[in-house]
Amino acid sequence: MPYYIYHVKPFGQLEQLRAFDTFSEASKQAKLLRLQLALPATDKVKVIFAENPSQAEELLCQVRVAGPKGDD
Repeated sequence: MPYYIYHVKPFGQLEQLRAFDTFSEASKQAKLLRLQLALPATDKVKVIFAENPSQAEELLCQVRVAGPKGDD
């Protein structure tokens, strides 16, 4: 499965930027894009691991809830 890089804009707008076969390549490119794009504070560049772009976008739109706090 590939690693996708997305530009995540306010109100759930997603723009697929690139796809890579390995996490290290995707991570390096995402870090470069964060520096080069000079995004507003409301925008993000995210790497997501998914079977296809549709699944990647679905995963990016899910609301994630933090786990319970306590002793580990």
